[in-house]
Amino acid sequence: MTDPVGKLPSELDQLPDRDPEETAEWAASLDAVTKAAGPHRAAYLMRRSLEHAEGAGLALPKLLETDYVNSIPTAAEPEFDGDLEMESRITAWNRWNAAAMVTRGSRFGVGGHIATFASAAWLYETGFNHFFRGKEGDGSGDQLYIQGHASPGIYARAFLDGRLSERQLDNFRQEAGGDGLPSYPHPRRLPWLWEFPTVSMGLGPLSAIYQARFNRYLANRNIKDTSNSHVWAFLGDGEMDEPESTAALALAAREGLDNLTFVINCNLQRLDGPVRANFRVVQELEGAFRGAGWNVVKTLWGSAWDELFRLDTTGALVRRLREVPDAQFQTYQTRDVAYIREHFFGAEPALVELARLLTDAKIAECFYTSRGGHEARKVYAAYRAALSHKGAPTVILAQTVKGFTLGKGFESKNANHQMKKLSVDEFKDMRELLGLPIPDSAFTDGLVPYGHPGTDSPEVRYLQERRAALGGPAPARRVHAVALPEPEERAFKALYKGSGKQEMATTMAFVRLVKDLMRDKRTGKRWVPIVPDEARTFGMESLFPSAGIYSPLGQTYEPVDRDQLMYYKEAKDGQILNEGITEAGAMADFIAASTSYATHGETMIPFYIFYSMFGWQRTGDQMWQLADQLGKGFIVGATAGRTTLTGEGLQHADGHSQLIAATNPASLNYDPAFAYEIAVIVKDGLRRMYGPEAENVFYYLTVYNEPKPQPAMPEGVEEGIVKGLYRFKEGVPASADAPRVQLLASGTAIHWALEAQELLASDWGVTADVWSATSWGELRREALECDEALLRGEQRVPYVTQALEGAPGPVLAVSDWMRQVPDQISQWVEQDWSSLGTDGFGLSDTRDAARRHFGVDARSITVAALAQLARRGEVTATAVKEARERYGL
Repeated sequence: MTDPVGKLPSELDQLPDRDPEETAEWAASLDAVTKAAGPHRAAYLMRRSLEHAEGAGLALPKLLETDYVNSIPTAAEPEFDGDLEMESRITAWNRWNAAAMVTRGSRFGVGGHIATFASAAWLYETGFNHFFRGKEGDGSGDQLYIQGHASPGIYARAFLDGRLSERQLDNFRQEAGGDGLPSYPHPRRLPWLWEFPTVSMGLGPLSAIYQARFNRYLANRNIKDTSNSHVWAFLGDGEMDEPESTAALALAAREGLDNLTFVINCNLQRLDGPVRANFRVVQELEGAFRGAGWNVVKTLWGSAWDELFRLDTTGALVRRLREVPDAQFQTYQTRDVAYIREHFFGAEPALVELARLLTDAKIAECFYTSRGGHEARKVYAAYRAALSHKGAPTVILAQTVKGFTLGKGFESKNANHQMKKLSVDEFKDMRELLGLPIPDSAFTDGLVPYGHPGTDSPEVRYLQERRAALGGPAPARRVHAVALPEPEERAFKALYKGSGKQEMATTMAFVRLVKDLMRDKRTGKRWVPIVPDEARTFGMESLFPSAGIYSPLGQTYEPVDRDQLMYYKEAKDGQILNEGITEAGAMADFIAASTSYATHGETMIPFYIFYSMFGWQRTGDQMWQLADQLGKGFIVGATAGRTTLTGEGLQHADGHSQLIAATNPASLNYDPAFAYEIAVIVKDGLRRMYGPEAENVFYYLTVYNEPKPQPAMPEGVEEGIVKGLYRFKEGVPASADAPRVQLLASGTAIHWALEAQELLASDWGVTADVWSATSWGELRREALECDEALLRGEQRVPYVTQALEGAPGPVLAVSDWMRQVPDQISQWVEQDWSSLGTDGFGLSDTRDAARRHFGVDARSITVAALAQLARRGEVTATAVKEARERYGL
């Protein structure tokens, strides 16, 4: 091998150069420009050459960062389609009322945020007046993901529009009385207005991407034409640090989601200070989005900057803007003009000369107020560019001032996110700045008034006419859900009859049931199977060729397993969403599908199946988002339990998801033991979620990968399965005075309880009844409702108490979960209570060894039952000691 030392880079290049002399000439030309005109000129020429090549369609790597200027020059801005003066007055009223609402609420200590909407007011108003489609026109309208902290501005606009009253504004963050406004976009709390909960930062952008994708999914499967729906996500520049915010950027670009626009409010401030104190967040975001394949539109500077850029004949101004860090630019916002002349324009001679041509008033206007995000024409141009761009999603990076128009005490201050009110004097200054006709006499008792131009004023008429032309009010949530017909019974009957001698894991039973339900002629197409890459682990590969895996491109290759029966089939109209290794993405899919009944008026039945350890634990925040958004469907934690997943070890062993799930009020949680229980639960779930009296709940089922013979369903157990408890196998007393114990078990633990039932009878003469506890959570939920009724003077006995009434002996509960899961119901069990569980960390071993380790196997259950009976004096302490020795505990 030739020693590369001393070789020129071109000589080591793997790409062949058919004309080295021409290449050398280009390099020499660049060297000459650098020497004669300086490195800035050389860099300028290179950037322009690359931009030209990109525009010409040459296959070159894209520039990840462009100059710190607007993407759309002033001369290229489209004509503004509206009355700018009228929209300015509307925006002024909204700014005032948003600030007044939060300030008035501060009397009660409920807080609120003012500065975010103040910076973003024009970003919203321009959209509402010109772009955002409502739900009363054709199609489903647009989907708006409102930045959570900007909610006061949205309420203010709804007040101007007549959709909210003064009394409701005064109940901001005071919901207990039933007529309040939630702090942030919460559909469950205000379901006629909000569609999407967004204030858990990072979930909004992630959900918006998957919502845009789901819109295409519905269209490609010929379920609904969504071509007129556009997804708008309003985000904060600081929010983009959340990993979920950028997790799916490549997906959006890869699938060409030009029905999606991110609008990032770049006010350069997080909650506590600058977003990128020593750097430039706008440039960083541009690089991230352009690198991911997005169309980037920068709207940074207002029209006052046009003169400065015209005077910048050397490029010194653009270079200076590119090098000033965010924190320093925030400082310019708060310092006098002399400081700006010295510290910004004093950086190099060319800028000093430029500054001499500018008045103090011009510099003040540029640095204090003139931002692209504060000018309707600039924002309008950016939105038009976003909608006209095809083949990729667009991100608009709009620079603003946080706290804009709120006065010097607010604007660009590090603490302004935590500032909840303005003084009366500050409001009066704001009134003068905005030109609002609010007299001093309206400030009664030091309380700032709400402002309204009148229901028949030109402002309100203009606002309402604009919204009517765009399809009605926005944001708005509309539910036109139609009850789905019940599936044919045969799909459920297959599980009712059991598996005979054949062994079947409950994971497989669930997949088999859904596969049969997907064949139903009336509702089969409504199912949306979602899995994060491990479909084969859960036995779902049989769905590949029949249902197909969704891809907007179809299948552009010949699959390696094409000659096999269950080959990997992708299709444009595929039904399965196989997301790759992203539980967060799969959960975002689920949320979009589960709320389609409201978003699009199309009821879908999603089921999302995953390793149970990687569901609630990893994406629990999204489960709450799902509940808030009133989603419906089946979430399935497969390979559940702490001891059933042999060999995988600690990080795969789930012994707690049922406990985490129990904290979510919208989640109905079941841990079925048998295939027929799954059939009963799913059938009842379809009725509750999609029947004539549909409820806004979702189901969490845990299923296991442990093959067992599945028994046929006993008669009369359906009610107990749904409510959470029924006696599966009654013990046969060895004698009339034989001690007796009640064994309650869920999921795969019922097999250990059944074995313990035999050991207790054969070895110790103890009778045990075995109960299947299909849902510890539902038993608790119903018992809590009984307790609440008692406070109202109603006498109700909890179902669990009724079911166990008169059952002799103590109760011993066992599951493959930590003991807190069954212990949820202990206070409503009248018998002596004890439980066994898998508390602690998981470990790698065989199932038998793991169960012995945690003390939940049949022999451990037997000893625990004898110990309970010994405490009651029904067996001797000697028997317990002998049992421990016999079973090697």
